[in-house]
Amino acid sequence: MSSPIYVAIDTPDLNKAMALANTVKYHVGGLKLGLEFFCANGHHGMLEMMKFGLPIFLDLKLHDIPNTVAKAIQALHLLEPAILTVHAAGGRAMLEDAKAAANLGTKVVAVTVLTSLDDSDLKDVGIMSTSHSQVEKLTHLAREAGLDGIVCSGHEVASARKVWPDGFFVVPGVRPANGKKGDQKRAVTPRDALNNGASIIVVGRPITQAADPDLAAREIEATL
Repeated sequence: MSSPIYVAIDTPDLNKAMALANTVKYHVGGLKLGLEFFCANGHHGMLEMMKFGLPIFLDLKLHDIPNTVAKAIQALHLLEPAILTVHAAGGRAMLEDAKAAANLGTKVVAVTVLTSLDDSDLKDVGIMSTSHSQVEKLTHLAREAGLDGIVCSGHEVASARKVWPDGFFVVPGVRPANGKKGDQKRAVTPRDALNNGASIIVVGRPITQAADPDLAAREIEATL
């Protein structure tokens, strides 16, 4: 079975990204490329990263009117990412159009509540629900819209899986037990994320900023 660890390579430097991927490629299950990487390197950069033979999780968190999101996803067809993110807050029509526009082999997953946000942050933007309640609501929406799964923190994934037993659950913001949380307010350990129902976990800085990224990836893998 492939490792459930996707390493988040969030850098605009293509050479650095390729060096990191080459270092950890035997101890991770995939590569997560985000907005920072894609804005700097585009299609060319992703094609270069595909040469490592690992599934690519393209984390663009698309959020716009339905037609714009659909056209953006169609523009990604050549790249055929294994996983692609859109924001659940874009609404039912946007989610439906996003899934319809994607390659058959691409899992389209909806971002529910960012792991950098807590209940206080939600209130600041006019959402009176708790993060837990908001994730459940958006999980229902993503399922009804025909998506493949959602992105949520490890704190909510167990209840989200009860809503959607056969869904695909991406848990980012994962930190080892002795790791620094940084800007992640709702982080969990890799083992806890999987125990709670994650399909894959996304690990960034604990691996990419380690003195020895390969050793860090192996140490995390050993806890799973």
